[in-house]
Amino acid sequence: QVQVVESGGGLVQPGGSLRLSCAASGSIVSLGSMAWYRQAPGNQRELVASMTFSGRTNYADSVKGRFAISRDNAKYTVYLYMNSLTPEDTAVYYCNADIWTASGLRNYWGQGTQVTVSS
Repeated sequence: QVQVVESGGGLVQPGGSLRLSCAASGSIVSLGSMAWYRQAPGNQRELVASMTFSGRTNYADSVKGRFAISRDNAKYTVYLYMNSLTPEDTAVYYCNADIWTASGLRNYWGQGTQVTVSS
């Protein structure tokens, strides 16, 4: 049994910062790529940032220079550092992870954490 759980969302003023965390737990053999997605009301879910096991990153154009993804493979955890937040960043943020278990490779989603940017 594998769980992926996000934390760190909340209400922040424009220009502020937040750090999201996502921890995987359970019968994990190893991790593959980990990523953050977001979905705003009425919009499709979109990729925000991703990082491979070896550390290669990819960012959506809308967050480049403001957001940073990092991971701690020993803790099965990925982080999203969000700076210079704007109301357009308001969304539910989801963690996504490729996880190897004894049964093979599977893709997992977290339950999401709300980020609201408002004054």
